[in-house]
Formats: sequence, structure tokens, C-alpha cells
Amino acid sequence: MAEFLNNSSLPAKAVHRPHKKSTRVDLTPMVDLGFLLICFFVFTSNMAKPVTMQINQPNDKTGESNQVCNSCALTVLLDSGNAIHYYEGAPENAILKTTDFSEQGIRKILLQKRQEVVSVVGNPARMVVIIKPMPGAQFKNFVDMVDELNIMGLKLYYIDEVKPADQALFLQENHYRK
Repeated sequence: MAEFLNNSSLPAKAVHRPHKKSTRVDLTPMVDLGFLLICFFVFTSNMAKPVTMQINQPNDKTGESNQVCNSCALTVLLDSGNAIHYYEGAPENAILKTTDFSEQGIRKILLQKRQEVVSVVGNPARMVVIIKPMPGAQFKNFVDMVDELNIMGLKLYYIDEVKPADQALFLQENHYRK
């Protein structure tokens, strides 16, 4: 609020001049507004927390194992240089193929596999993807792969370590690099 002060203590003269009025600005509402803005930014910064991805882990104490049909499984081996090696079914009689994260890469493979599972089993929800990061793979590759699975709407995927059978398949196909 602004306040006007009259200076009436001056003696009256014959010539009437307009009185000069001094102004005083009250900044109390501005302080209140600043306090409200500070409170708003403090509260909103604390409420915006990062969102993490939920990963369900099996209970190892039960001893149950999930059986997956060979025609429903796609194993994906993440390698260095954004390379993806994959095979279908069990590693003993599999053929190792290579692709990447491009538009015609892993998404096309996942679509083809889903159509194959639908034709064999009849239910696309039975498709299982097993993700195995190689020692040279980056974490970004793993996140990109999980994103692809979420985009495709595939709910069943496992994260596993590279087994000796996978390494033998790499040696057989001349893909393995140490």
C-alpha cells in the first residue's frame, strides 16, 4: 500500500502553492509473496521424485522352476558395440544370429517371434525373452532392451548370466571375443 503524507506543519503564506506530498511504499505484501513462492518451490521440488522400474525377482527358497517351452523362448545376448546376438529355444541346437537396436533390428525380431508363438501355442502371453548381458555390454543396452520389451507389451522376461552353453555357442559361431 502506498501512503501519502501531508506536510501541514509549514506556515501558511499568501501565495498558495500546491503542497508536495511524500510517498512511502509498504513492501509487506511483497515479502509475503516472496515467502509463498519460496514455499511453493521447496514443496514441489521435494514431491518430484525419480521413478524407478519395477523388476520382480523370483523367490529362490521355494525350489519351483518356471518351465518354458522351447518354441516360446527367445534368448538375447547383449554384447559390446550395441550388438545383439540371439537364438531361439535351447542353446544346444540353436543357431546364433546377430542384430542391433535399429528400427529393422530387435523390434522386428520380437514381432516375428510373437507371431510364431501365436501360431504354435495360440497365446502371445506365453512368449518369454531371456536377457543375458555379456561382459562387454553397457548398462544402456540393457535399459534399451527392457524398453523395447515394454513397447512391445511383453510381460515375461528373465535376466540371467551367460552360461557355458552360451559361450560354447559363441565359440562355435566364431562370435566370441575375449
